[in-house]
Parts: sequence; C-alpha cells; structure tokens
Amino acid sequence: MTRLLQARRSDITEAAQMLRDGRLVAFGTETVYGLGGIATSAETVARIFAAKNRPVFNPLISHFPTIEAALHEVIASPISQRLAEAFWPGPLTLILPRHADSRICDLACAGLASVAVRVPAHPVARALLQEVGLPVAAPSANPSGRVSPTSAAHVLAGLEGRIDAVLDMGDCPVGLESTVLDLTGAHPVILRPGAITNDALERVIGPFARREAVPSPEENDAVLRSPGLMSSHYAPSLPLRLNAQDCHENEALLAFGTPFPDAPLIWNLSASGDMVEAAARLYAGLHFLDKTGCAQGLEGIAVMKMSEHGLGQAIMDRLKRAAAPRTRHPGHDASESLT
Repeated sequence: MTRLLQARRSDITEAAQMLRDGRLVAFGTETVYGLGGIATSAETVARIFAAKNRPVFNPLISHFPTIEAALHEVIASPISQRLAEAFWPGPLTLILPRHADSRICDLACAGLASVAVRVPAHPVARALLQEVGLPVAAPSANPSGRVSPTSAAHVLAGLEGRIDAVLDMGDCPVGLESTVLDLTGAHPVILRPGAITNDALERVIGPFARREAVPSPEENDAVLRSPGLMSSHYAPSLPLRLNAQDCHENEALLAFGTPFPDAPLIWNLSASGDMVEAAARLYAGLHFLDKTGCAQGLEGIAVMKMSEHGLGQAIMDRLKRAAAPRTRHPGHDASESLT
C-alpha cells in the first residue's frame, strides 16, 4: 500500500529517509509530481522504470537542492553557469556532460555520457532534497506515456500500490514540465519546450536551435537524449482531436476561451485566454476529461485551437504528443504500450 505523507517537517524527514533507503517516494514540484528515487543506485532507478513501465532507453532528470549540488555532477560551461544563475531554482533542465566523479548511475542516464539536472523551485521539494543529501532521479509520477500528475490524487490514481509513498504538496502551481535544454554540443538546443520560454532563454544566452517537431517513430527505437521526447506521450485513454472547430456529440471538450455550445463535457483551460492559467490546468483537465468522459461513454476529446507563441508552444507540444499514434516500446507487450 502506498502511504500518503503531508508537507510537514516530520513527514519530510521520513520521506527523505525512505529515499535514502532505496524506496520510491513521489513528491510535488512547481511543475508536476515526480517519482523520486536515489539516482546513485541502479537498483533503485530500475524500480522507477518498473513502477512506471518506462522504457529503459529514456533517461531521467536528477534533482538537487542547490545550484552547487547540481553542477557538481556535470562539466559546467559559462553558458550553463549563466542559465543556472538566471533560472534556478526553477523549471529548467540542463543536459550537460557527466563529470568523471559524478555519482549518478549509468541507468539513470540511459548509458549516455550526459546527464539531465535541475533545481526545482518548490521550497518543500528543495527541503526534501537537502535532507536526502544525494541526487534524486524523479520522472513524472505516472505510468509511462500517460498524463502527468499535478496533484497527489493523480499520483495515487496511476501508481497506488506500486510505489512506497506520496508526499502531498498540494497542486503544482506551474503544471507543465520543465524546459529541457541540451548543452552537450557546440550550440544549445532546446529539446522540450516548457515553462521557461524560448524568449526568456534567448535573453540570457542569445539565439539557439529549436526542436520543432515531435520525434519520428524511428527515434522511439533509439536512445533519446532527454525525458519526454517519445512521440506518444502524456496521453489519456481517449484520443485527442487537435485544433477542433466544433465538438461532436461523442466527444468531451478541452476548451480555451469561449467553449463550443452543446459539448457534453467541458474543461476550460482558461476562459480569459490566459496561457499561464492554461498551462497550470492542462494535466488536471486531461485527467478529468479522460476519467469522466470514459465513465460517460464518450469516445474522444476535442481540443480547441490556441496560439503556439510563448508558453502556448509548450502546451501544444504536450497536446501533440498526447494526440500522436500510440507506439510500442522495446520490451513492452501491447497492453503495456498504452501505459
């Protein structure tokens, strides 16, 4: 049975000890809930993969309480230092070459010579990480490929009985995964748009390459450089229809602004068209429409069109992945391919 812990000092201390003991504890951040396990232990990281039914070729992000702790595990560069000072703590993940003395295990890095690191902004998350005293790998706390969790209830709905505990820190204020920036090559490359926008990054480091499309199916059979790059990802059970101009009678509606009339089930990301509010409500909305829509016998989710500028790019990135054809991963049977 999965224990539910509260964001108080005694429970944070208990959660930290559980993590040091090699157990799995989900915890909230400003972005989404992460499924935490000690990143220095291949056995513990393997348990994360098993709990999520996650393909082992997909690397994990390691989390730290401070900039100094994160950069200790990597070969830092002047650009990474500037980005860390500008955006950490915060929703930015940097991919950097692993330091020769890095404690992060190969399995957490998918066997790559690089590692993904970040310092979350949530004060309770940082307090937990500080008390653990080791790098904590923490992919989103959901079955692989499914909608990311932004509350403890979302975590329990997907992983109850498969992990040891959830540290309930309330709803995630950002509600969208971190931006992932690859700094291992000659030039920075954004691999996953997120809460830190391209414009914000460019104000610190100047222009950089942008990944414009979700990976092709062939890329799913290869080693990926970053979490969250599989084409079929963040997916509810019901199929999504993007940029809908109407809502069919058998569809739920993910609305933005004024919803279509007569939709049988509606979740409005933002009635006022506010992108920040939309990002924070995205995963909660997908969870709600999927669960309630299935219960009502609906067959899909219509998604209203929204701008792809700024934070809208990150929102549409997640929706495009959620709408992508479901792919089978090496070592997964057909039933696992949708988890």
